[in-house]
Amino acid sequence: MFEEMKENVLKQINDAQDIAQLERIRVNYLGKKGILTEQMRSIGKLPPEERPKVGQVLNELKQTIEQALEERKKVLEAREQEKSLQKLWIDVTLPGAIRKVGHPHPISKVLEEIETIFVSMGFKVVEGPEIEDSWHNFDALNTPEWHPARDMHDSFYLQDKLLRTHTSPVQIRTMLSEQPPIAIISPGRVYRRDYDATHLPMFTQVEGLYVDEHVSVAHLKYTLEIFAKRIFGPERKIRLRPSYFPFTEPSFEVDVSCGICGGKGCPSCKYTGWLEILGAGMVHPNVFRNVGYDPEKYTGFAFGMGVERIAMLKHGIKDIRDFVRNDERFLECF
Repeated sequence: MFEEMKENVLKQINDAQDIAQLERIRVNYLGKKGILTEQMRSIGKLPPEERPKVGQVLNELKQTIEQALEERKKVLEAREQEKSLQKLWIDVTLPGAIRKVGHPHPISKVLEEIETIFVSMGFKVVEGPEIEDSWHNFDALNTPEWHPARDMHDSFYLQDKLLRTHTSPVQIRTMLSEQPPIAIISPGRVYRRDYDATHLPMFTQVEGLYVDEHVSVAHLKYTLEIFAKRIFGPERKIRLRPSYFPFTEPSFEVDVSCGICGGKGCPSCKYTGWLEILGAGMVHPNVFRNVGYDPEKYTGFAFGMGVERIAMLKHGIKDIRDFVRNDERFLECF
């Protein structure tokens, strides 16, 4: 009987595949209500002459089971440790994980280049809120509510405020808080309800303002000429064409000579030899009056450019929507 129990329990111990299963076997035989424990408790019911012999057999069986359990436990623990180490094991001879390294967006790169150019000429970078009121966005810039030029800046309205249509409000805020001389550029996002190959509902703009005594169109042309040569190349030229903006007088559209044909005329410049890059002009006296400046004492020039437009001309990009499509094939070109 005890020999059969011994063979059975040793076989169970040897077949155990994990520590939990081994623990169940131990409890089944050696626990408080285990099979072998019950047998040892029943020794007292045997005749006195049989008790020593049966007790010795049961003690030897218990020791055998405990030893087998301990040996099997060591084997299973070593096996589990090996499995655990295999999960953590790294083949150092394999190539490392390849992670793509990001880089600045082309608009960010061109914007940084623009800022660097104007900062080197003594301009200060100033930023302002993207949600504006009508006074800062229109009225202070000589564009009252009845003015037809507001239709050109159709924007997104938020109850009594709107998403700014240009960064000109930053110029107003700066002039309200500072006295001339002032030389600033104001980069940032602006919003208009346009969307086609050359317009986005949200785009990046940089506007500039220089106010002091005796500022003339010559200063404006020289500043923009230096900018064009540094952003597009030293051989490039600019020209000023008369235009109209309510906040400048006189006003100009500024063109740069075509970099493909050298100003001779080609399909890229529609055979004119010139490409439009920005608008500019001398600050209107009404704008100075709105911020408390004396237009008889101070003059100044202002200009504004779309960074996307500059990037398109600089890199020969045909569709402005490529900048926001998040196509990696396009972005990796930069």
